[in-house]
Amino acid sequence: MDYISTRGKVGNIGFIDAFMMGLGNDGGLLVPSAIPVISAETLQQWEKLSYQELVMAIFSYYTNGEIPEEDLKQMVEASYSTFRHEEVTPVRKLHEGTYLLELFHGPTFAFKDIALQFMGQLYSYVATKYNKKIHILGATSGDTGASAIEGVRGKDGIKICILHPHGKVSKVQELQMTTVQDDNVLNLSVDGNFDDCQRMIKELFADLDFKAANHLAAINSINFVRIMAQTVYYFYAYFRVKQETSAERINFSVPTGNFGDIFAGYLAKRMGLPIGKLILATNENNILERFVQEGVYMPGEFCSTYSPSMDIQVASNFERYLYYVLDEDAAQVGKLMEQFKTEGEIALPPELLTKVQADFSAHGVMGQECLDTISDYKTKADYLLDPHSACGVAAVEKCAGAGEVTVSLATAHPAKFDEAIRLCGIEQQFPEQIAILFNKQQRQKRIDADLSAVADELVKFYNA
Repeated sequence: MDYISTRGKVGNIGFIDAFMMGLGNDGGLLVPSAIPVISAETLQQWEKLSYQELVMAIFSYYTNGEIPEEDLKQMVEASYSTFRHEEVTPVRKLHEGTYLLELFHGPTFAFKDIALQFMGQLYSYVATKYNKKIHILGATSGDTGASAIEGVRGKDGIKICILHPHGKVSKVQELQMTTVQDDNVLNLSVDGNFDDCQRMIKELFADLDFKAANHLAAINSINFVRIMAQTVYYFYAYFRVKQETSAERINFSVPTGNFGDIFAGYLAKRMGLPIGKLILATNENNILERFVQEGVYMPGEFCSTYSPSMDIQVASNFERYLYYVLDEDAAQVGKLMEQFKTEGEIALPPELLTKVQADFSAHGVMGQECLDTISDYKTKADYLLDPHSACGVAAVEKCAGAGEVTVSLATAHPAKFDEAIRLCGIEQQFPEQIAILFNKQQRQKRIDADLSAVADELVKFYNA
């Protein structure tokens, strides 16, 4: 398995090199040179594997044997030993035809733990085996930062800096990041929104001299390993639900802002998993819904919502999907992304929009609909959804057909978003790991959304 860039100027690199490169050196995103297709016979053999065994099976198609099997197994076991549920990502029935895939049983109570606990282990492995300095740089709309920090805090040879938009993440998300006192962690609280943070991250990675001099490594979903690790739970959920329902094709509803989590589902489908609809759930920042419905990719006005982890206008994984919509035409991808940079818009012709709509359905869940969904399911199912998971369930109700079986992704524990839960008149009891955060001292630096100011802070931190 080689890895190539969506823009065609990086190619034929191996798994570890792709992992360490993060963002392609040509500004594109790395993808496998060919998506492996899993036979129906192999899928049947995988049905009864544990989560950890399934990780090993799927990763074997992507890692080229560059990591000895026993080393990889140790990393996988260490990654998921931190989870509070023995199944890692258990599936539970919400009501007839609708299931929840609970992705919040990791150490920071969010789905990002599933990929980032493994990536932390992998960065540590590379730092030790190859004697490399690794300086992780990432941006977060809330959950990525806490998960990434938890994955590498205190690890030798690794430093991590996370940018988050000041005042635009939930209080628990902020505390999970900023109460970490390890010296290898820096939190920059940016006066701007997530798109500002993400833009600066991409610009710093695109400055190849700065990237090399400061040993930058990516933790965001621009790193293909994030996508690869998230693909596993689509297979796992499909097998669990198929065993219960005998359904041959199963829909997935995915709350998403950066297009990474649902792109993992698209990858699983391309690998041969019998997925029916991929339902894209978003909020008022609904650039992705407009793209699916109209074929126009154009940011609108940024909104702060009850589901802040999806408060994103420019979705970094969109380019990966565009590459496949354009039949892997890297030159055309590069042309359209340059057009987007200068004109702020990409418009697909009708024949390509038809392809998009064959892959996805979409529903933008507005604020009151989100809160109503939380209240409704607490009443009728005695299940408390966080506001992002509520968007996924609301999208099922709009997009899934009668008699279809759908798995909706529950991406975070409701305790992370108590601001929205309280607006529903619901009082919840925090898990102990979250409750104790409110008594801890915070450590963060507030900074303007200015590239040179961020770069200066990074140089000081990484060279301290």
